[in-house]
Amino acid sequence: MTEAIPRIRQPLAAILHALEAQPYWIHGLLCRWGIAAIFWRSARTKVHDWFTINDSTYFLFQDEYKVPLLPPDVAAVMATTMEHTGAILLFLGLASRLAASALFGMTLVIEIFVYPGSWPDHLLWASALVFVILRGPGAVSLDAPIRRRFLGE
Repeated sequence: MTEAIPRIRQPLAAILHALEAQPYWIHGLLCRWGIAAIFWRSARTKVHDWFTINDSTYFLFQDEYKVPLLPPDVAAVMATTMEHTGAILLFLGLASRLAASALFGMTLVIEIFVYPGSWPDHLLWASALVFVILRGPGAVSLDAPIRRRFLGE
């Protein structure tokens, strides 16, 4: 049995090295686009055209979501606007950390006040958002050339 370990050590090390050598932008892009898709789909259920919020959305914020400290109509508009805007910004990789921070805050509000039992979904969302907040959007983003221009990187 101990003879097999040296034989698999080198191929295993090569596989791990190849995986770890992959560029960061792949992970950044997948996190951004994956979370953007979730919030975009949610946002699209709240409107019946690009600008008009559904009556059912106002009803949900009044009777089911009940976000504290905000009137239901204000919360409905804020959530719908943030989901659309945040999803677009993350997809483009523009102001990514800011968009991810706002959606992370929204995720916390949803978890704490609206659907606390959905923590596995919210934890998954938070992990992608925190990754973008901490590591940035990656090289395949509109933020990347802006960063190079202003920070000289």
